[in-house]
Amino acid sequence: MGGTFIAFEGGEGAGKSTQEALLAQWLTERGHHVVRTREPGGTPAGEAIRAVLLGNEYAGLDERAEALLFAAARGEHAQRIIRPALDAGNIVVCDRYIDSSVAYQGVGRDLGVQQVRDLSVWATRGLLPDVTVVLDIDPAIGLSRVKDPDRLESEPIEYHRKVRQAFVDIARADPDRYLVIDAGGAPEDIAAQIRNRVTALLEERG
Repeated sequence: MGGTFIAFEGGEGAGKSTQEALLAQWLTERGHHVVRTREPGGTPAGEAIRAVLLGNEYAGLDERAEALLFAAARGEHAQRIIRPALDAGNIVVCDRYIDSSVAYQGVGRDLGVQQVRDLSVWATRGLLPDVTVVLDIDPAIGLSRVKDPDRLESEPIEYHRKVRQAFVDIARADPDRYLVIDAGGAPEDIAAQIRNRVTALLEERG
């Protein structure tokens, strides 16, 4: 059997990196081989694209170019990192994936949910997570946690409110594949909810 693909999504300052690290550590302690990765990035080409996408020196980047760059980085990432890890039977824990593009570009930039989703599905050859954890937080609170905002984090609060609602809507449309958690809770309580869902997923997969 192949591996298991777990993605973390949510707005800025929601604690994705913290929870992703806690889950990876917990799984590793239980004998699983875990591959941790992130988007945009994960490969040398992906990290170079990340520098363009998040760099404040690229303020004003065309919104369609932005969507294409995210998809390009994701396609490279899926083929070079995620698929090989899953084929080897590993658990992949990824900080952001397709839903981020749907939320930030499809909804936030008004480029269209279906168009942006289709672009990333095509780029990744249809590779989707087994479960996606959405950490939900009020953008005003999340952004207050950001010390040195990048290009996307510097967008107006209304943009981030649209992104937040997009994540909630995406999860509501497919509750079997999503876990939405209030990111305002204690980190250990959040981690426990995630562990429970992942445990159930792994048991289902045998």
